[in-house]
Amino acid sequence: MRNKRLILALAGAVICGLLAVMLITQYIANIQSYQKDLNDVVVAKTEIPLGTKITAEQLGLAPIPNGSAPEGAFRKLEEAVGRVAITPIGVREPITELKLAREGMGAGLGAVIPEGYRAMTVKVDEIVGVSGFVMPGSFVDVVAVIVPVNQSAAAKGPISKIVLQNIKVLASGAKIDSPGDQREPNTVNAVTLLVTPEEAEKLVLAANESKLQLVMRHYGDQEDTQTKGANKDTLLDGHSVTPLPGPSTEKPVDSQPKAKPRIRRSNVVAQQESKPSPALPPAPRNSIELIEGAKRREVEIPND
Repeated sequence: MRNKRLILALAGAVICGLLAVMLITQYIANIQSYQKDLNDVVVAKTEIPLGTKITAEQLGLAPIPNGSAPEGAFRKLEEAVGRVAITPIGVREPITELKLAREGMGAGLGAVIPEGYRAMTVKVDEIVGVSGFVMPGSFVDVVAVIVPVNQSAAAKGPISKIVLQNIKVLASGAKIDSPGDQREPNTVNAVTLLVTPEEAEKLVLAANESKLQLVMRHYGDQEDTQTKGANKDTLLDGHSVTPLPGPSTEKPVDSQPKAKPRIRRSNVVAQQESKPSPALPPAPRNSIELIEGAKRREVEIPND
């Protein structure tokens, strides 16, 4: 009996040892295969502002699985050194071709202007610049006050009209990157706008004919709004209130209390009159039970 127990214990120990060896071997093989799949990509060691020429001190290498590496990532440091960043790059963020300007371009504003666009600077003050909240990356509309060329229209006086919409601000003063705290205003004397050649012509004419006004718009609002402009006549017509978007205050139909049905009194009276009156119970009778042998019978006693 003891020998059988010893043999079973030894067999269980051998099986457990074999299973442990197999699991450890598989774990080591997975680690080796994972390490073989890793490859170094160039990442930023420090924050790289917009329009900055990248130096070797700002870069480093980080292992990333080949399947997770972003498209256009660099594998060697020298491939990214000397290039200009056209978008802010954060710490440990991979450096890709889409985030850099073409080779040979210098640092500064010219590197961040896309092909087919122009950068134009407009003079602003605290009012025109929306109290200093117009910063790089903002989107604005340009409003100008122009006297119409048509004599009949000019007789009504100057007209205020949005001449350009959804224009991106490239620089605020001499800064092309947004400040860390965008809640604090940054009052400057000029802003640089990203425009097409046709928009640049309109902007120059509007700046020479009148004083410009910048109107900030929401980042996600990319639609153009067609307006008729405003003159003295429309200014005195009044203003139609446009409600601000907010939570709906409408009550669901099911939650409204249902009106109780109204019952006329005449119908109630008619229903009561039409009901048959209940039958009266029979008057109680005085009787006694008389037993004669095996027979029983009731004998009524007349009431007095």
